[in-house]
Amino acid sequence: MNYTKEEVIEYAREEDVKFIRLAFCGVFGRQKNISIMPDELPRAFTHGVAIDASAIAGFGDESRSDLFLHPDPETLSPLPWRPEHGRVMQMFSSITWPDGTPFACDTRALLKKAVADAKAADLEFSFGAEQEFYLFRLDENGNPTKIPYDNAGYMDVAPYDRGENIRREICLTLEQMGIRPESSHHEVGPGQNEIDVHYSDPLTAADNVMMFRRVVKTVAERNGLYADFSPKPLEQEPGNGFHINISLKNKSGEKYVCPMLAGILKHVKAMSVFLNPTDDSYRRLGKSKAPSYISWSFENRSQLIRIPAAQGEFQRAELRSPDPAANPYLAFALIIYACVEGIRDNLELAPATNINFYTADAASLTQYDRLPDNLADARRFAEESSFIREHVPAEILDLYCERG
Repeated sequence: MNYTKEEVIEYAREEDVKFIRLAFCGVFGRQKNISIMPDELPRAFTHGVAIDASAIAGFGDESRSDLFLHPDPETLSPLPWRPEHGRVMQMFSSITWPDGTPFACDTRALLKKAVADAKAADLEFSFGAEQEFYLFRLDENGNPTKIPYDNAGYMDVAPYDRGENIRREICLTLEQMGIRPESSHHEVGPGQNEIDVHYSDPLTAADNVMMFRRVVKTVAERNGLYADFSPKPLEQEPGNGFHINISLKNKSGEKYVCPMLAGILKHVKAMSVFLNPTDDSYRRLGKSKAPSYISWSFENRSQLIRIPAAQGEFQRAELRSPDPAANPYLAFALIIYACVEGIRDNLELAPATNINFYTADAASLTQYDRLPDNLADARRFAEESSFIREHVPAEILDLYCERG
């Protein structure tokens, strides 16, 4: 909504806002927040709001526990599921130490820096997110089960698809928050759904990813269901993907494809621990349209990167390996840096691969490099990468690799 600080304060007064949630992201991509009252907004904008960092995984210990949240007024958004009278709003926040020094594990700040570095290189990125999730029933105590809400298949319709009304409510809620959904449908797995959100600048896109997950879980709970974004909720069914659509251009409008893709392919193994950060992530890869080989092609959904059939502003590259366990701020930042390196160094892109990796014979597959097979290997590739060490603070790398 692009409010100023003064406009946020006035908006809260005029719209009967009683609570403002200052949101931030944990190192592993879990959204957190603290609520303040409207009278505290001037202090929050001027000095920040203190939080106990020692209680948040990866944020420190009791010996140095105070951190400050600084709300970004441009991210003001209503939470439509809260009461109309006594409304609740949210703003995303940056994180600093008490002396104002940026906090190294503030992944949103890392993405801001990546965007600024790309802009300095005359490059402008746009990202779009496609996230999949399962809807499961709750038991008599309100706890999640692994019983899917329906047994429909890919793009089925009602009455087989029981998620239509849930997706409708999600899309309408997103619109109320200024987030633009593009399409929605039932996915391959029973109870599995997908909603795609319109592309935007990287920081807004990452914020939207975080809000999307929250809206989906909230709407599901209101309907007596549980929304599961984990990479592999059901052993014998497709996992959940977090497909990231990337486009970039310079000020002259020139678009880049080959060196951009070459940069991603060069560093994707080292980035994998941040794109696929759990053990279950590697049980998803290589199955049900989730890639395991390092390759690219046009339209081919068995590839790591595909160029969808689209025209004009919708031309893009789709990275298909990430899953929703990923922290979107970290994922987008690393993708930006990989693309910038590819363009800066004019990296040569290997020829497109036009085979189906799920039906190809073993001999054909031996010529292709693979993504890590497991989390331990992914950690090792990250630790050994100078690219990762350059762009990921040591504090974050230690947490993802469980060092120290």
